[in-house]
Amino acid sequence: MKKIISNKNNLQVLFEDNHIIAINKRCGDIIQGDKTGDKPLSEIVKSFLKAKYSKPGNVYLGIPHRLDRPTSGVVLFAKTSKSLSRLNKIFKEGEVQKYYWAITKNKPEKPEDTLIHWLRKSEKTNKSTHFKKETIRAKKAVLHYKVLKKLERYFVIEIELVTGRHHQIRCQLKAIGCPIKGDLKYGYDRSNDDGGIDLHAKKIIFEHPVNGKKIIIDAPVRDTKIWNATK
Repeated sequence: MKKIISNKNNLQVLFEDNHIIAINKRCGDIIQGDKTGDKPLSEIVKSFLKAKYSKPGNVYLGIPHRLDRPTSGVVLFAKTSKSLSRLNKIFKEGEVQKYYWAITKNKPEKPEDTLIHWLRKSEKTNKSTHFKKETIRAKKAVLHYKVLKKLERYFVIEIELVTGRHHQIRCQLKAIGCPIKGDLKYGYDRSNDDGGIDLHAKKIIFEHPVNGKKIIIDAPVRDTKIWNATK
């Protein structure tokens, strides 16, 4: 694994080769452009690659997966169309292991468990609603969790995503009475100072899209008091 690299765009490059690049996304960054007009992370990474390799024309960068804006952690980009098509396939087929850390005020009833719900997304509110059994227009959502650590006033929960639904972790943790710290949309009582939520995409494990080698990318947590306490 290559050493983390920082640069003037405040990028943390977790891994890079000829085919892929992984970034430790900051809370508040958007992956792709949206109606806010804020510069997306994808464009920042393109600028970084253009400068690093002195590329004369446009830089290719594919986006095989995304993280919510208030979430931090590892984001993978494809540097070639070949790697993008293969990454799209393994993400779609659930062949990427995805681990998240969440900070909650409440402790789950069980120290570890598998959660199964059906989630329905509302385009109007950009929010998902959970149901305990199969429901019209709702998609099955599955995750595994375990409580990793007790902090002074909070709990650190590790989540392994089995499916990848809209706001899945946020919605399912709310469903068991454990909304994520700072997540007003899903039931937490106070916002965080930075407007984000304490959810971090900690690690992904997958087969390299070109050479087939096992790749493990681990994203260091944010440098804040509460996240430093998780180490």
